[in-house]
Amino acid sequence: MTQKLAIEGMMCGHCEMHVRKELEKIAGVTVKNVSHAENCAVIEAAEPVAEDVLKNAVETAGYTLTAVQ
Repeated sequence: MTQKLAIEGMMCGHCEMHVRKELEKIAGVTVKNVSHAENCAVIEAAEPVAEDVLKNAVETAGYTLTAVQ
């Protein structure tokens, strides 16, 4: 299952790295892409990941999750 996360606050490659590191800590999640230019991240997992889990990871990295598709 692929999920696209809309994320506010990323401004550079370092921001992308912080988000990627936190998302990779979620069991079963593979991060396919993180883009500050597109303000999003794309992840894959066998099952959908709960929005509150994703929100926590993004907020721990210092950014804001605005939507999950």
